[in-house]
Amino acid sequence: MPFIRLTKIEKRRVFSLLACLLLAIAAWLFMALNNKYIYTAKTVLVFKNTPTKRAFYPLQSDTIDLQVEGTGWQLLFARLRISPPSVSVNLSQLNTKDFIVFSDQLFNINRQLESTQKVISVKPDTLYFDFTKRIVKKVPVKLIDRLDFVKQYGVSSEIILNPKFVKVAGPVEELAKIKSWPTDTLKLDKIQGSTTVRIGLQHSIHKNVSIYPSSVEVKLPVDEFTEKTIEVPLKLINNRNYNSIKLYPKKIKVTFLVALSNYDQVDDSFISATVDADEWQNLKHRQFTVKITQFPDYCKLVSVMPSKIDFIVEK
Repeated sequence: MPFIRLTKIEKRRVFSLLACLLLAIAAWLFMALNNKYIYTAKTVLVFKNTPTKRAFYPLQSDTIDLQVEGTGWQLLFARLRISPPSVSVNLSQLNTKDFIVFSDQLFNINRQLESTQKVISVKPDTLYFDFTKRIVKKVPVKLIDRLDFVKQYGVSSEIILNPKFVKVAGPVEELAKIKSWPTDTLKLDKIQGSTTVRIGLQHSIHKNVSIYPSSVEVKLPVDEFTEKTIEVPLKLINNRNYNSIKLYPKKIKVTFLVALSNYDQVDDSFISATVDADEWQNLKHRQFTVKITQFPDYCKLVSVMPSKIDFIVEK
């Protein structure tokens, strides 16, 4: 393919044309960026002149959108440098009202901006406040979890939450309904060792109810489980007439899974098994059903042998 060869004069003309084109683009861009445009700038509210005789709580976020009129240069760099980082809002009107209208305060807001910027509107235009009586209440944290363990592993002792209680602030009637505060769902898979994680608390569905802190630490003790069998003596309950009742057998075998770290500690003192005399006196049963009435929280019951026993009533 043949190359186009230009003479010196032609080359000079081409360079002059390109230079004029670049100058024209630069001039157009300069003029365009000097024009006025409307852009949105997020900023944080800072309250001043708060009412001294009324307790209040804002019902919306402390971040607002300013509709700002500025040059194209400001629009170009708006994402890099938001000016101002915050604006002050006068709350003196709350002495007589339950809301603040930004359109009434645009003059004072514009005084806080750079001289070349001008706020023409604010979204939202109105801030609403809650003036109901507010109290602070401590409630226990409720862990919501979905845990999946490797085979033969499980929770070996009490799960520790730090803190165990959180402070909830809000109207009296709303806090009366709150008995505990749930966490976000803790999801862990294939667990085979103790772990410590931090998890957030669920957000309040009511804007006038707040919680502190917003997260808790969860210490999850995990150990390998093994099977253990011990003999447990039976206890007879509800023998109101003090009949002489002999049980056969007097002890039962309880098989359960226990963490290796607790294997030697768990004995028959941790487990209670009972039979009810009312089964014979009122229900006329010929055998008693064994019921486990006390059992370690972090052991897993496998079987009770026998689950029904014979008895003799001596008259």
